[in-house]
Amino acid sequence: MPSFDVISKIDQAELDNAVNQTKKELSTRYDFQGAQPDILISPDRALLTVKANSEERVKAAKEVLLSKLAKRGISLHALEFLEIEKTGLHNVKQNIKLQQGIPVEKSKELVKLLKDSKLKLQGSIQGEELRISGKNKDDLQAAMALFRKEQDRLKLDMQFTNFRD
Repeated sequence: MPSFDVISKIDQAELDNAVNQTKKELSTRYDFQGAQPDILISPDRALLTVKANSEERVKAAKEVLLSKLAKRGISLHALEFLEIEKTGLHNVKQNIKLQQGIPVEKSKELVKLLKDSKLKLQGSIQGEELRISGKNKDDLQAAMALFRKEQDRLKLDMQFTNFRD
C-alpha cells in the first residue's frame, strides 16, 4: 500500500552554519560594539539562546539570526520564541525552542484535516512522525498539497519522506 511520512526535523549542519554566520556578522557590525551579543546552541540542540546587554540588541541579533536561518532553508515555523528575560549584570537573553518532531496534538490536527478532506487515506501517529497511507498515489499527493497549504495556519514545519509505492 502506498504511503509517506510527515516529519519535522531541522538540518543541524545548516543550523550551525546559520549561527556561525550570525556570530560573525554581529562581531563586525558597528551598532553591536560593546553590546556583547552571543548566540548559543544548547547541548541537546533543542534550544537557541540569544544574549546581549539590552532588549533592543537581543531583538536586533534575533532578526539577523532569523534572516540567516531563512537563507539556509530552515523554516521559521520550527522556532518557538520564549519571553525575553534579564540575566543579571545588565544582560538580557531570549530562548528560542527548536521543534524536532511533530507534537501529538499537531499530528491529531493533521489526521483530522485528512478526514475532513474526504480523501481515502489513513493517518497513523508513530511517535513524533505521522504516516499517511492509502490505495491511490494521487490521493497521497493531494494530501501533501493540503498539508503544505495549511502549514502556515498550523505553524508547523513539515517535510515529507519515505514515499513508497
